[in-house]
Amino acid sequence: MQKKPVILFLCTGNSCRSQMAEGFARALGGEKVEVYSAGLEPAGLNPRAVAVMAEAGIDISGQTSDPIDPEILNKADLIVTLCGDARDKCPVTPQTIRREHWPLPDPAKAEGEEEEIMAVFLSVRDEIRERVAKLLEDY
Repeated sequence: MQKKPVILFLCTGNSCRSQMAEGFARALGGEKVEVYSAGLEPAGLNPRAVAVMAEAGIDISGQTSDPIDPEILNKADLIVTLCGDARDKCPVTPQTIRREHWPLPDPAKAEGEEEEIMAVFLSVRDEIRERVAKLLEDY
């Protein structure tokens, strides 16, 4: 049996972008991939991220905001960083691990009325869905 590719999504807080990416990769990748997310400084799952994913039909409410697990980091086939901080501070990994960087805005930092904030979350969610779907074409 062939080993499933391991994908790790990294962000600073592991509260929004990496959580959404994990949710989409699990939903769209099914049994084809093994998926994780982690943060440099885990901040807990953002309720707005949970809400916009639920609107897309994906429940991420059971996911947890986790620190980087060295074992997962070293067995990953692909590491996707979703913020510059994670890209710049990601621990050293073997050169065999493929890396991608998706410089997406942090929806948790959105300001304004609730409707404006949610619009940022929706926009980032939709961008992540497109990127994850494209990424999974390789698997």
